[in-house]
Amino acid sequence: MKIHEYQAKELLAAKGIPVPAQILAVTPEEAAEASRHFGGPCVVKAQVHAGGRGKAGGVKLVRTPEEAERTAAGLIGNRLITHQSGPEGSYIPSVLVTECADIQKEFYLAITTDPETAGLVIIASAEGGTEIEELAKTAPEKIARIPVSLEQGMKAYQSYQAGTALGLAPGQKKQLVKILLAMYRLFLEKDCSLVEINPLILNGEGNLMALDAKVNFDDNALFRHPELNELRDVTQEDPLEARAKEAGFSYVKLDGSVGCLVNGAGLAMATLDIIKSYGGAPANFLDVGGSATAEKVTSAFELILSDPNVKAILVNIFGGIMKCDVIASGVVEAAKRTGLTLPLVVRLQGTNQQLGKEILKESGLAIIPAEDFGEAVKKAVDAAAGRIVP
Repeated sequence: MKIHEYQAKELLAAKGIPVPAQILAVTPEEAAEASRHFGGPCVVKAQVHAGGRGKAGGVKLVRTPEEAERTAAGLIGNRLITHQSGPEGSYIPSVLVTECADIQKEFYLAITTDPETAGLVIIASAEGGTEIEELAKTAPEKIARIPVSLEQGMKAYQSYQAGTALGLAPGQKKQLVKILLAMYRLFLEKDCSLVEINPLILNGEGNLMALDAKVNFDDNALFRHPELNELRDVTQEDPLEARAKEAGFSYVKLDGSVGCLVNGAGLAMATLDIIKSYGGAPANFLDVGGSATAEKVTSAFELILSDPNVKAILVNIFGGIMKCDVIASGVVEAAKRTGLTLPLVVRLQGTNQQLGKEILKESGLAIIPAEDFGEAVKKAVDAAAGRIVP
């Protein structure tokens, strides 16, 4: 789960990390009032869950309350198109008005998971700011990676290593130790997947400060943190993915035409790969899980159909814990409820597969059956391309 910049900086500040004074504005008038509070000059920043805001016009330095009001009016309620938002852009529900900072130097600093060590990793670069992603492509040697063991925890010397990579003076390294330990505590306490400060700045007084921040949470651990639900902004989520989250299954919208309903993340990923290998393109990743009910399957089916790009549906089920007859009942219910007209390919293997196939056969639906994986995918790809019909 992602949150807004202002929320991320509030979490950092609660851990003792210095951040600029900030005021959230949901109307242009509130932005003007915030500017007056800061004495006129300030920064107005669109609050969206997408990077690249500065280059896209979502971060503006203003001099007067009137300019702050005009800038906020041009942002709030509109959409910001960045390299991360896609062509449709991200809706801007509010702007963050912050005091101006005396920036002497910008750095990049983050803690995230490290799949290579099954631990965490500190990522630090002396060239932070808006170009960090380009730097990772063109000069990755300028980005330091310092592994952190979850068993041993973060050590002060690792923070000093990061300080050396940033080129900090001894006194500034001591500040960095406190900042990194605070980021580490936040990461563990809230089950984060990323805690990022970009840029971390050195101001005119020689002090470090988090000018911008990003905090992402592990969705699988959110049940342990009900308080985090208050930070969720559904206006920043794909509507279909938001519906799936409410229904309790995993869904990621893609840009293809073959809708997929699969049980188990591994089988779902394999299904996407095989669809591509047959020249097709999946419309989604959808894992209904191993213990779905007929009602849950129906909800998943309806979700797939709500994507106008879907031209055919592939149901690919291996019944272990999940029973094929449950899937079949859900498919029949969903097809009848929605008045399905798209080609539907179904492969059922595993527990109660014969019963499931009988349910499908007796339903009277024009289902395209398949016995093995490859056959099912080929039929679905062909059906999406209009080469076969039920």
